[in-house]
Amino acid sequence: MNISEIFNSMSYGPAPEQSDYVHDWLKSHKEGFKLYINGKWVAPKTSEATIDSHNPATGDYLGRIAVAGADDVDAAVAAAAKAFPKWSKLPGHARAKHLYALARIIQKTGRFLSVLETLDNGKPIRESRDIDVPLVARHFYHHAGWAQLMDQELPDQEALGVVGQVIPWNFPLLMMAWKIAPAIAAGNCVVLKPAEYTSLTALYFAELCEEAGIPPGVINIVTGAGETGSHIVNHPDIAKIAFTGSTGVGRYIREATAGAGKKLTLELGGKSPFIVFEDADIDGAVEGLVDAIWFNQGQVCCAGSRLLVEEGIADRLIEKVKIRLSKFRLGNPLDKAIDMGAIVDPIQLDRIKSLVGKGAEEGAEIWQPDVAMPAEGCYYPPTLITNVSPASIVVREEIFGPVLTVMTFRTLQEAADLANNTRFGLASSVWSENINRALEVSSMIKAGVVWVNTTNQFDAACGFGGYRESGFGREGGKEGMYEYLKTKNEWLTEKGNLVPVPKATKPADNGNGLDRTAKNYIGGKQARPDGGNTLPVLSPDGKLMGRVGEGNRKDIRNAVEAAYKNAGWSSATAHTRAQVIYYIAENLSYRAEEMAARLVSLTGVSKKAAQAEVDMAVSRLFSAAGWADKFDGLVHTPPVKNVALAVNEPMGILGIVCPDVMPLLSFVSLIAPAMAMGNRSVVIPSERYPLIATDFYQILETSDLPAGVINIVTGDRESLTKTLAQHDQVDAIWYHGSKAGSEMVERESAHNLKRSWVNDGRARDWMSSHGEGRRFLREATQVKNIWLPYGD
Repeated sequence: MNISEIFNSMSYGPAPEQSDYVHDWLKSHKEGFKLYINGKWVAPKTSEATIDSHNPATGDYLGRIAVAGADDVDAAVAAAAKAFPKWSKLPGHARAKHLYALARIIQKTGRFLSVLETLDNGKPIRESRDIDVPLVARHFYHHAGWAQLMDQELPDQEALGVVGQVIPWNFPLLMMAWKIAPAIAAGNCVVLKPAEYTSLTALYFAELCEEAGIPPGVINIVTGAGETGSHIVNHPDIAKIAFTGSTGVGRYIREATAGAGKKLTLELGGKSPFIVFEDADIDGAVEGLVDAIWFNQGQVCCAGSRLLVEEGIADRLIEKVKIRLSKFRLGNPLDKAIDMGAIVDPIQLDRIKSLVGKGAEEGAEIWQPDVAMPAEGCYYPPTLITNVSPASIVVREEIFGPVLTVMTFRTLQEAADLANNTRFGLASSVWSENINRALEVSSMIKAGVVWVNTTNQFDAACGFGGYRESGFGREGGKEGMYEYLKTKNEWLTEKGNLVPVPKATKPADNGNGLDRTAKNYIGGKQARPDGGNTLPVLSPDGKLMGRVGEGNRKDIRNAVEAAYKNAGWSSATAHTRAQVIYYIAENLSYRAEEMAARLVSLTGVSKKAAQAEVDMAVSRLFSAAGWADKFDGLVHTPPVKNVALAVNEPMGILGIVCPDVMPLLSFVSLIAPAMAMGNRSVVIPSERYPLIATDFYQILETSDLPAGVINIVTGDRESLTKTLAQHDQVDAIWYHGSKAGSEMVERESAHNLKRSWVNDGRARDWMSSHGEGRRFLREATQVKNIWLPYGD
């Protein structure tokens, strides 16, 4: 074809990326790759299993990967533990220099890394080269800054220890950077397992660590399959697990680590909505869709796989999408001029085909463009599915492939309802030229990231993570740094949190013989317990001081329902919430003498100690009111024409389980920040001294607190807590009880992957600064990043 013909046809010619030097590196490891432990390449101790890595685009053999056994994981953890004291005590500037060295060497080897990533994963070279590798370098640069600034910006925080990290196959190199950079910046040491399909870039990165002079043991790379990851998850000497992958495996990890005291970050599946309003730039939205669902062959956890389009423009938009897809080019991922590469593995290809087939059986209409498909390799065409409902399997389930479903809406509220009609909550994309509409619907969507008139934007400064069954925790930004740190001296010993019940002696003289049975407090009203049973409350010397209701599952259900009905508290202005909390403090101060006397009679403390507890409780309410309109988010300026609004949103419905120690102060210290941040709470008060909480609800009744914001159910701590932890409408749970109870909360919360904050049986000094502050506020909120592009 001559030049004139090329200009007339405008057809693409081949534009292959050079790859021979990467194949030479692979050939240099023809005997197979070893494990990288303690700065050395070592063969597995006992495991003889291996995994062959293949190019998904051609099926060509790339290399043989070792499978680490339990003894190899032990060795890697031991190496990391040995390196931790010295690494964590290095000045921040010294760690920053190491991260900077990694950033620079990644830039210098960027072409090699991008080719290797494409060979191993099947994604187009332009995505590896222009998106993944620059972001990898960006993460190490950004976190070099955090290492440098830790002492000034995070002075009350310290490193956790050894961190176990398990990453997926869809972004092998980028996920590795997301995990390793903040971990080592904070002073931790790492044991990382790459995905079994795509381990090659992690192994090459280990060679770069040697070249960059990273101290032995700080970064350890162990390859293998699921069993290797399980060894990491269950290792007793690992302080934190960071996992990116499927929701099913994330649920297993939550259950497996229950009670182990491990910190946990889970970045899981998604079924992200892509919302297009009729005033949107339709051509821009079409290109946005291409980036949202056909980027990386749709193998993206935050892929915009559910198109929600306003009814009036649906036909026009769908027609434009079909025209665009009809010009798609599928082929060799190393060709710079293709749109889509290969699916990562035959197993994943079979899953995509199966789910689409089930959708067709349910009546969905499947459309695929008539485009050329390679004869060999794991390829699947871009697919558009219409005639679906919210209950369709292709709408509900994460397909993790280049498949887009389409539904329509008529109103903004309907769009938000459809967007939230999923068990996931990772990301969303909103398209409208009306910024007011875009921001309004962004605030209504339950997702950790919302992109306005753009999609799939990522940056190291902007936290990424989900709501609901998309996991919890954030990666990137300051909130991501907190995931790899712990508060210094936060907890006391494992004693002093709970108070045993004394042997009953005789009733106390109540003065007038009137019944003193306190009820539950649900939906702003006193409510008798469903079972009709009561429990005695005894003084320290065993005298009967009164009775409280023995709550059960139905009482918890009613309390959660009351909290659910009052979503208005979460959307109320911070100033309004502050006023109510100030009023509660005022009313508590009016009854200070009465409450102090109650503390003396119930707990046996001195009058001085009781008065100090009441005074501190009033102070805590003032602090919460003060924080209500001051715990602001941030405005990030990523290195593109965007601003990202990091908004602190309330968790939603919060379960709170109180300790026995300091029953008034601990109760107030827990409910006050939850209220201030806009949560509605179901509270299980001190089992030993529940009358303090039932007295307190008399204060709530006279303080203009809307019904359902605080609900109090008395009774057996552990049985009520189990019901709270299992309840799917509870978004998060705070537990201050026994070590066994902490394990139970973490295990039972795995069903809907609610966020949990437990004390592992340890006590807290409620009178100190550890009884309030940003730690509580962070647990009461989740960060949503809203990306806003600007410019013509």
